[in-house]
Amino acid sequence: MTVIITAPELAEALAGEAPPVLLDVRWQLSLAKAAGAPPFDGRAEHAAGHIPGAVFVDLDRELAGAPGGHGRHPLPDLAEFGAAMRRAGVSASRPVVVYDGGQGWAAARAWWMLRWTGHPDVRVLDGGLPSWTGELASGAAVPDAGDFVPAPDAAGLLDADGAAELARTGVLLDARAGERYRGEVEPVDRVGGHIPGAVSAPTTENVGPDGRFLPAVELKDRFKALGVSSDAPVGVYCGSGVSGAHEVLALAVAGIPAALYVGSWSEWSADPSRPVAVGADPQ
Repeated sequence: MTVIITAPELAEALAGEAPPVLLDVRWQLSLAKAAGAPPFDGRAEHAAGHIPGAVFVDLDRELAGAPGGHGRHPLPDLAEFGAAMRRAGVSASRPVVVYDGGQGWAAARAWWMLRWTGHPDVRVLDGGLPSWTGELASGAAVPDAGDFVPAPDAAGLLDADGAAELARTGVLLDARAGERYRGEVEPVDRVGGHIPGAVSAPTTENVGPDGRFLPAVELKDRFKALGVSSDAPVGVYCGSGVSGAHEVLALAVAGIPAALYVGSWSEWSADPSRPVAVGADPQ
């Protein structure tokens, strides 16, 4: 099963006899509040114009728990997540397509959450809303309730100790920008740097200028150059488990399974007892 879908493919699916559930997860990591500007409002963006039939899903409230000791976007309560997905019309027997404003990070977080909790058929709109050339609808869609019940897979999830071990025994990819990995800047968390042993692999290098994923063969070559092989398990982390989900999605496009450390650097760096490496060298 493919994990991404093009806009023409989505248009064809929506016009078919069994259209997918469509989720709009527009979101931005914004520091605007610190500058006095209003934060990004994905719900308002959705109401102003969305792909017909799409239901808005709030990343901060429905795809993550409250910020705290486990990071800025920890796992949500699974009962609450399941209820949110059912309100959005998600059922286990019906395909789901997720999109965002084009960056792909938020859509990937929704994709990862649904796949990790057992939904068998979830795809991300490659290129997000900017790739859609059809009409847009306004207001809010009210779907029929779904029946999805989360059943998480422990194999797809890493905690802090698991990430530290994987950095020694497998391949742990850091999806953040290179300067954050090296510890040259850190705009959000307590300290800059990376988990010792992790390899810098900015998720922005998995897509082209149009925001669409590189071809699978190019992604496979990229990850091979970073040390990924069929012989060792692969994990990913980022700042708070959002852009890291996009890297897990890129790996899936390349046919490579990977686990996600959801707490990511926001959890790791908040604990002064955990080691921090700086510079370009993984160690």
